[in-house]
This record gives sequence, C-alpha cells and structure tokens, in this order.
Amino acid sequence: MRRTNLLLLLGIVGCTGGNPPPVAVAADPPPPKIKNIILMIGDGMGPQQVGLLDLYAQRAQDPQVSNPTAMRRFMQEGYIGFSRHDPAEGLVVDSACSASQIATGVPSLSESIGLDAKGMAAETVLERAQKQGRSTGLVSDTRLTHATPASFAAHVPHRSMENEIAEQLIAAKVDVMLSGGIRHFLPNTINGDAARNEAMFAELKETIAPLKSKRKDDRNLLMEAREAGYTVVTDRELLRDAQGERLLGLFSYSGMLDGIAYHAAGEERKEPSLAEMTEKAIDWLAKDEDGFFLMVEGGQIDWAAHGNDAGTMLHEMVKFDEAIEAVYNWAKDRDDTLVIITADHETGGFGMSYSRYDVPDSRVIPGGMFDEGSPYAPNFNFGVPEQLDKMYAQKEAFYRIFMAFGQLEDGQKTPATLMEMVNEISAFDITLAQAERILASEPNAHQVEGHKYLSAETFPKFNDFEAFYVYGEDSRTGLLARELGEQQNIVWGTGTHTHTPVTVIAWGPEAMTQPMSRMMHHTEIGQALFEALR
Repeated sequence: MRRTNLLLLLGIVGCTGGNPPPVAVAADPPPPKIKNIILMIGDGMGPQQVGLLDLYAQRAQDPQVSNPTAMRRFMQEGYIGFSRHDPAEGLVVDSACSASQIATGVPSLSESIGLDAKGMAAETVLERAQKQGRSTGLVSDTRLTHATPASFAAHVPHRSMENEIAEQLIAAKVDVMLSGGIRHFLPNTINGDAARNEAMFAELKETIAPLKSKRKDDRNLLMEAREAGYTVVTDRELLRDAQGERLLGLFSYSGMLDGIAYHAAGEERKEPSLAEMTEKAIDWLAKDEDGFFLMVEGGQIDWAAHGNDAGTMLHEMVKFDEAIEAVYNWAKDRDDTLVIITADHETGGFGMSYSRYDVPDSRVIPGGMFDEGSPYAPNFNFGVPEQLDKMYAQKEAFYRIFMAFGQLEDGQKTPATLMEMVNEISAFDITLAQAERILASEPNAHQVEGHKYLSAETFPKFNDFEAFYVYGEDSRTGLLARELGEQQNIVWGTGTHTHTPVTVIAWGPEAMTQPMSRMMHHTEIGQALFEALR
C-alpha cells in the first residue's frame, strides 16, 4: 500500500512540474486481534534436536512419526527465527531463567522463577492474560512444579522451592494444569503407613506409584485445589471424562513416562500422553469467548539430552511432535490464534558426525560414473539411514538401566552384567572393555563439600570435558553414550546446556509472526507475547 501511493505521488510531481496536491496515504491496517496464544516449549530442543526429528521422519525406513512432521508443517506455513537465551548475569542459561525470560519479557537470573534481574517478581504473560479475562493453562510431561511451567505462574528465588511453587500454582487459579509431580501436593502425613489407607487417598493408590510426599508440612494441596473449584484427576480415564470449572491433573510421583516407556505402553498406560493432555487443555480453554493462553512443554527432551541418550531423546522428540500435531489440527483453519514453538535452550551439545570409524568399502553405483575401475569410495563413515531405525528401536532409557544396575547386589555389579543389560536394550552393542570404562571412577577434582551434586569424593571417570558432567553417578549415561557414539555417528559435548541459539517457529497472523523471523533474545519472545495480548 505504501509503495503504490509513493508511485502515485511521484507521477503527480512529474506531470505538474510543481507541488502536488495532498495525497491521502492509506495507513497500514491494525494487526488482527489475537484471541488465543499457544506457546510450545521443547526443553533442551536445539536446532540439532529439531534436525534429528526431521532426519528421522524423512530418512528412516519405518519412521514412527508423521511425515512431514507437525513441526515441519508449522514451519512451512509460518516463519522461522532464532533466539538467544543467555541470563542477565551469565552466558549459559538454565531452564528456570530461560522460561522466566520468555514468560516475563525481561532479563532474569539463573535458577530463579518469575523474577527480573533485580530479584523482584515480574508479571508473566499468563498473569496478564488472566487480567484480561482469558483462560489459562499449563501442560508438561515433567512436574507441574518444574522450572518451565512454574515460571509462568510462580515467583520464587530458586527453582528448587517446589513445595512453595505448588502452593503458588494453586493460589494463581490457572484454569488447567496437567503434569506430573504429585509429590509436592500431598501432605507429609501420607508417608506414614496408616495415612495411606485414609479415604481421601484411596483414589490415588491404583494410579500413582510411589505414593509419597516431598512436603515438610501437612498441607493437602489436592484438597485445597478442590476447595478452590478444581476438578482433580490422577489418570488418563479420569482426565478424559473430567468436567467442571477448573482442572488439575497430576499423573505421576515425579516426571511422567519417558518417551520409550510411553511408546512401549501404548493404549494400556494409565498416564495420558502429552498430546492427550494438550487436546484436553485446548478443549477446556477454548470454551472461553475471551480466548486463552496455553503453555505446553515437552520437558523430557532435556532430560534425555542431559543423559546423552540419543534413543530416548528421539522418542521424546516424537512425543513432542505428537502434541504439536494436536495443536496443528485444532488451529490450522483459524485466523485468531498465535502458535509459537521454541525451546528454552539446547542440551548436550548433540550432533551426528562423520568419522574414521568403520569406513565403508568401495562399491559400484549404477549410472556410469562409478564403475569397477573407479568405484564409489568415500574417505569417511558418513552414517547410514538404518542407524535412525536402530536408534528408535532402543528398548529402555539409559537412566533406567543404571537405576536397575544400582539396585543389584554388590557382587552382581560387574562390567559383564552391565554389558549384558545394555546389549539387551540397545541395537548397538558394547564390549566388556567398554563396560569397564563406563564403570570407572576417579577422585572428584571439583569436589564442593555440602554441595547437592558435587560433594562426592569420587566421580565417574571422563577423559574429556569432565567438568561439564555435573550430576554425579547419573553422569554414567554420558560414558555409555561415548562408547556407543562411534556406532551411532553421534557426538556429545556436555552433560549440561549450551549457548546455542534455538529455533523459533511463529505461526498465525503475519503482522505478529513475520517480525519474529530474525535473531532475537528470549525476552523479545516474551515481549511479542505481551504484544499479542493487546
């Protein structure tokens, strides 16, 4: 519109040779009203993880995901940008600070929830939506009190304060909250044998295991939620049939089923899927004529990447894409909805890489250029698509293997036993020598007395990047990943997060989405969300 009027003006100048009469220049139309906002966060999902999902969908022999993926469909119809996520005082972010920066649109501090860089509570986009009369929702496959969902409706100085976060979430009266982590909502008295038989906990015994509390007091937040108008559900069937004013679903003691366990359980599972929780949340919130704000987190991508567990991470990406597909199917014909798909950060420094391991033999390729005299002979091992199917075929998450190994009698905790356990669940075998290296320990060169993670005198023995594996015995999954890496064409750089800018997919009215096709900072995503609520 502006270009047309400029040409008309120039034409008038040329014809009259003097000052033209005033020409009315049409103003750009106001941006369309955004009724609904759906924010989807793949925790730990850097461009590398996004690429793995798309590679699997396009190149695997039998991909267990839609092709094209739902994420790709949003990409094709929307805009793509990138976002940095560095905290106010540092270079590498954690999930609490990162989610807080998206939620509030202002810089935040490491490991804090819903605070600005001065340590003060900052209004979140969810809270702004509530003030406007919109319905709000939080969905995650981790814990409801975990860093990402907490950052949208709570304000505490440290992410570890999950009991306080649980109290604030109930007080915030978010309309729909679906996740795991019931342990922060149950009274401490449930840990006693007699209390387990009380009527108010009877409905939980068949669905939640273990049935324990992490609280230090006797507050029953489930009861408080009911008094605040929540329908409280604890399994898939109850979620499907739930009705009422507000909805609280807590489906596990801590995190919900990991991707491999979820896909293996199929329709027999008692937990809802991330997609099912997303669908229920949308159905519930969409009844509000004023619109809604919904945040959906695929949180266990991060957990798998912390463990350098590529097979589980691929399952988590597929699980997250199922939720994205649920959103796509609901939103695809609407013009009043903004969908943003992004991540809080990348985890693991993940990548597929070529190597000098198992360089393939030369071979003849029909077509005339590579014959017997001059066969096709690549210098390195560039990987083969079949590896993607073998990666997805992993039967159990790495962390479960080491949990089971740790529960064995001391005499059974041998390299031979670990080798057998790994080879039973993975299409990529390890040798006895590799199992010995995985179980090796060394003095903890970075010991900090009294530290939650670094107080141990010994640590799993890494030969590279040792300081970047911080979670004690849980870090052995990273050693297993290193031993499998050659066969998988996979490299990992860390057991923590990286600064890698993450993908931002913006879908909806162009006036809101096109400006996001650039390099941003997470605070700018938050600012765009606030702008969409105007």
